Amino acid sequence: MKILVNGEEKTLLSPLSLQKYLEELGISSQRVVVEYNGKILPKEQWGNTLLSEGDTVEIVHFVGGG
Repeated sequence: MKILVNGEEKTLLSPLSLQKYLEELGISSQRVVVEYNGKILPKEQWGNTLLSEGDTVEIVHFVGGG
């Protein structure tokens, strides 16, 4: 199945929840916001959101500084 992540096409071999996908990428939920199919998705919904063919995901990392 193909999805679009931050403008790049990615292939998933099996259905995954958004939470599991982020974990496989090594992305901590503490420092990101996820836009799923054009809408900001609350972290509470990541585990229940299954990625499907054609989904669009934007992962935005927070960067600290001073």
